[in-house]
Order: sequence, then structure tokens, then C-alpha cells
Amino acid sequence: MPPDTMSAALKAFIFDLDGVLTDTAEYHYRAWKQLADELGIPFDRGLNEKLRGVSRRRSLELLLDGRPATEKQMELWMERKNSYYVKLLQQMTPDAVLPGALDFLREVRQAGMVIGIASASKNASTVLSRLGLWGYVDAVSDGYSVERPKPAPDLFLVCARQLNVQPAETVVVEDAAAGVEAALKGNFWVVGLGPRERVVGAHAIFPSLEGVRLNDILEAISRTARW
Repeated sequence: MPPDTMSAALKAFIFDLDGVLTDTAEYHYRAWKQLADELGIPFDRGLNEKLRGVSRRRSLELLLDGRPATEKQMELWMERKNSYYVKLLQQMTPDAVLPGALDFLREVRQAGMVIGIASASKNASTVLSRLGLWGYVDAVSDGYSVERPKPAPDLFLVCARQLNVQPAETVVVEDAAAGVEAALKGNFWVVGLGPRERVVGAHAIFPSLEGVRLNDILEAISRTARW
């Protein structure tokens, strides 16, 4: 399918937040590391990669790795980790928008498409405020929006409904395996950012949004289109 035909068929972009528009991975790592140290659980950056793109509860389950815990303990630990993370977020400024992300958002907006954010985080609204990105966002689905987190497609489907678009009219931009899987399950077009092995299955893959233009993505996914 020619890129201009693809462009005419698309109406929306839905972006994951962490790792796509900003990098809060360091804040998450430091918050989980502080909790892990307090609980006496070994935790390093390699283990932190397994937490990328998944819910807070699932992250804690991965951190515990089978260690017994009551529901009350898990609730307390999740809240404690979140308090550490929220405190770290206060350091965030608009300068934390990743290179190329703002230019790409502007180009999508100029093309007449709507923009959504679908993030497993329950702090997505806070992050958007700290980054000054609300002017580019038409809808947000986050950790409060659905019961089933990624890799279920629910976050993206809810966001698409808010934007009043169909999955086939929408490109999802993700940096995590769970997010790519979720978007594919929802029958969205998927752009993966980062190492190919982490976003395998995406219709198009780029290292990041830095230097990427809208037409680059349209050309890449048009090569896989079968409309």
C-alpha cells in the first residue's frame, strides 16, 4: 500500500508513555530498588528490564519471584514503591521529553490525526503535566482505566474508543514486549521502539523517535499492509 493511501486511512496515534515520550525507567528502577533493599530482595537493572511495560502489581510479583506475601503486604508495598516514585517525579521537567518525541507529536497533530496515551502507569496524568504535553493529548487510558493490564489489549481499546477510532485506523507506538503484544492482540498497527528483540512482531521498528518523521512510519507499515 502506498504511504499516501496509508496516511488517508489512519486517524490516530496512541503512544505508550514511559520509554516512548519520556524515560521514567530510571525513576521506576530507583523506587523498586529502594523497596527491594528494604525487603532484603536482590534487585538490579537486569531484573528491572522484566518490569518494563507491566502493571505495578505484576511488577511486584516479578520482584517477589514466588516469595510469600499476603494481600495486605502487597498493597502496602505497592503503595510504598509508588510513594518513592511520585517523590522522584517531582524532579521531572519538560526537558525530560525524549529527543524527537515533541517534533513527532507536532507532526501528527499537523496531519490532522488525534493522539492518545495508553500507559500501565497510574501516574500518567502527573507525568504528562510535568512534561507539559497535555496540549497534544486527546485521550488517556492508564492504570485506573482497565482491570486487565498489558499484554491484554484493553488499555489500547479503551483509548481508541475515547478517540472514536477503530484499531485498523490507529498506530500504537510502544517500547515494551508486553505493549507490542497487547497492541497486536487488539489489531492495531504497531511501531516498536528499541532493540528489535524486545519489540519483535511490531509492523515497524525504530531505535527511538529521534529523527523519525511521520512519513518514515507510514512507509514502513505500508509495506506490511494487506488492505
